[in-house]
Amino acid sequence: MKIIISTNLLAIVAVFPILVALISMVGLRWGAAKAMTLAWLTCALAAIFVWHLPALYVSALSLQGIISAMSVLIIVFGALLILHTLQYSGAMETIQYGMQSISKDMRIQAIIIGYMFSAFIEGAAGFGTPAALTAPLILALGFPPLAAAILCLTLNSFPVTFGAVGTPMITGFGASLQSLIEQAVAHGTFSSSAHCLEVIGRAVALMHIPMIFFLPIFTLGLITRYFGPNRSWKEGFAAWKFCIFSAVAFTVPFLLIAWFMGPEMPSMIGGLIGLSIIVFGAKHGFCVPKTVWTFGEVFKWEKDWSGEVVFDDNSELKPQMSQFMAWMPYILIGIILVLTRIDALPLKEIFNRYGVIAFSDILGYKGVNESSLKLLYLPGIIPFTLIAVLTIFMHSIPMRKVVKAWMETLSKMKTAAISLCASVALVKIFQGSGNFTHPDLIAQLAAEGVDTNILSMPRAMAEAIGGVVGPLWPMVASYVGGLGSLITGSNTVSNILFGQFQWDMAELQNISRIVILAAQGTGGAMGNMVCIHNIVAVCAVLGLSNREGDILKKTFWPFLLYGISTGLMAYIFIAMGYAVF
Repeated sequence: MKIIISTNLLAIVAVFPILVALISMVGLRWGAAKAMTLAWLTCALAAIFVWHLPALYVSALSLQGIISAMSVLIIVFGALLILHTLQYSGAMETIQYGMQSISKDMRIQAIIIGYMFSAFIEGAAGFGTPAALTAPLILALGFPPLAAAILCLTLNSFPVTFGAVGTPMITGFGASLQSLIEQAVAHGTFSSSAHCLEVIGRAVALMHIPMIFFLPIFTLGLITRYFGPNRSWKEGFAAWKFCIFSAVAFTVPFLLIAWFMGPEMPSMIGGLIGLSIIVFGAKHGFCVPKTVWTFGEVFKWEKDWSGEVVFDDNSELKPQMSQFMAWMPYILIGIILVLTRIDALPLKEIFNRYGVIAFSDILGYKGVNESSLKLLYLPGIIPFTLIAVLTIFMHSIPMRKVVKAWMETLSKMKTAAISLCASVALVKIFQGSGNFTHPDLIAQLAAEGVDTNILSMPRAMAEAIGGVVGPLWPMVASYVGGLGSLITGSNTVSNILFGQFQWDMAELQNISRIVILAAQGTGGAMGNMVCIHNIVAVCAVLGLSNREGDILKKTFWPFLLYGISTGLMAYIFIAMGYAVF
């Protein structure tokens, strides 16, 4: 006999897998492979015994997740391969030497690479690519791996809303709100669906501004507090002038593009223009602190900062080639990412059409077929692996070193594979546990005795939160978006999951739907800091096995601050009557 339980009880059960993951990684300090496997098992059992889903259907969702995880693993593989190839070619030593000619201050290097270069890569590619690409580069500059992971995850937040050429906005909200937007257009509220997304995009861009300025300063303070020789917040905060300079360099083009051109290019153009400006400024000492700050001598570092990476600071850096040639792989990566992500160019369609391995109706369940491997479109293959191969010839790398680079890359994939497969399998069970939309799947599950009107796990949690906070919803809306990213690893999927729910909550509270949707989009971006499978991917790239919980403990605080800032901005917008609809 099936017992029908309330939304609140469903929400309590739904949160168990997340609690298992957090307690295991943060409290018990388990590695992600072990913790996420247990969390997946908890989620699967909840789906079977509480949501009454067939075990075979849960298995199909899990397989769908494993297939999806392959995409992330390919990106991780490509990022690792680029790192090891450039290390063996001497390019990384050359880049490190060149960065010191711009500024020897590691706070400045952190902003140039972790903030601005990352924003450009996020705008072009998204989907975990920035942290996977920039974290090894930060590592090569002499940062402790743990600090590199925290830095890259934290700063890769505000560009995410407009990442991957606007995908979280265009696909995320476009998919979840299509019928509602069409109704609004029919009533004359907006001139078109694109106009509605542009209006949301403008609100999101404005909502990000306080943290675009504050987050880099806070992050540098966090890094110097926990990884600096003097363990001082002040040493990070001392670079505030350069952070403000960088924020202005990014924000002006970011806002202009969001306001006048739509959601596709703000992060990409903001990152590219900002990068050019701050590199020029750093070279000329503009807003740069007078005292150079570094992480100090390696032998004084705490052992757990470095994981599997061994550092040697006894050797003097020497350029092995020209700076242009050393940076050429990254230049080519940036060019290829842009050329293959812009809709107006033919390469995006070609790469999405060919080289696709599709999986339809997994284990016979209709609609469980969204997982496909787009081999040409995956950044891990093109451009990462492609450029790694071309670098062999560009940098004239001996074959014995090439073999070492590939073997080291492959050897680091095992733990990441287990962690990511378990993480994404859990995500797919979360998504597929209710709120069914595919008509054939609804009929199929109904025939097997499933209550097809049941709420999915994420929706149950969101509705339970909504029932508790009521009028305080503007303060909470971004955390729901962050919850979506934490669970799914994607701002896009978070917007798909919760877009209509946020719209409904705004109507229920009689407040601006645009403002609440902007808070959702902002929350989905800030959730990138605490997303478990992003953390797993970065740990794999940096050799930080079993350190996921330590990273999560640090990135939680900027995540919390970001949500407070977003909530206050939402209240200000509502009070000002901004975008009343």
